[in-house]
Amino acid sequence: MSETKVEPLTVTVEQAAKVLGISRASAYELARRGELPGAIRLGGRVVVSRRQLERVVNGEPEQSVS
Repeated sequence: MSETKVEPLTVTVEQAAKVLGISRASAYELARRGELPGAIRLGGRVVVSRRQLERVVNGEPEQSVS
């Protein structure tokens, strides 16, 4: 039986920074200010919604992450 590969719904702030072409420090600063699209706090970690990040990179309007 084959396993279905599941893509993570989130990426790290560092991964988001690479996709956006900005520094790690800038990405964390944007997340801290609430300006990094798709950034959400889960427990003590900040992660970024892969879907929201893809929308921003594709020039689509931001949607709130719930």
